[in-house]
Amino acid sequence: MIDTDLSDRVVLVTGSSRGVGRELLLAAAERGASVAVHYHTSDDAAREVAAEAAERGGPETTVVRGDVTDPDAVDGLFDAVEEDIGPVDVLVNNVGDFAPVHWEELDAETWHRVFATNVHATYLCSRRALPAMREREWGRIVNIGYASSEKGLISPKNAPYFMAKAGVLMFTRMLAADTQDDGITVNAVSPYVVENSDEFPEDLPRGRPASFDDIVQAVMFFLDDDSGYVSGENIEVDGGWLPESV
Repeated sequence: MIDTDLSDRVVLVTGSSRGVGRELLLAAAERGASVAVHYHTSDDAAREVAAEAAERGGPETTVVRGDVTDPDAVDGLFDAVEEDIGPVDVLVNNVGDFAPVHWEELDAETWHRVFATNVHATYLCSRRALPAMREREWGRIVNIGYASSEKGLISPKNAPYFMAKAGVLMFTRMLAADTQDDGITVNAVSPYVVENSDEFPEDLPRGRPASFDDIVQAVMFFLDDDSGYVSGENIEVDGGWLPESV
């Protein structure tokens, strides 16, 4: 286990009431961070996560609600975190809807939602987090991508998701370059199939999907103080997956 020390850090994980986001937030609490559980609609689940984070050692916890595709809502949720537990030191942009339907069958609203929750949300939250990070000359931003988009493979069955995640990776590299003198690192972690997926392909590497812990360990590497010279990078947590097509 990567023994990243997050004592005296404030960690915000978007979409942390369930799934990968939940596990990332709990892992941060175990490592001594004060944590902000973010949700949009799952109030009860978010409060359960906050209670568990406190049990695992997080010195302070708070629960914040907000639509991370809305600039005003993003400002409001960051204001709430800052008031409750302090400025955000670590931001994990985890929110990102997908739509596993052939692109011609998608309505325009769904198409735009996939881009909004992946690309726009990552942009809005990162932009809001940066001023305080720059002031303290320390910060970590980790964006959750997807392995297919790094490989340049786009399936017609989930085109907007793959395209949006490619945009997230491009934004990651741009922001890393723009913050290289600010004591901030910006990186990405891109899983393939994760253990909570509804369906698993038959040709999974190593015979299994990525576990939550596989993803946690990759993210924790980027959050460590000793990784301060690593920025603009992407770790693919895909077991070595390299298909001919998707």
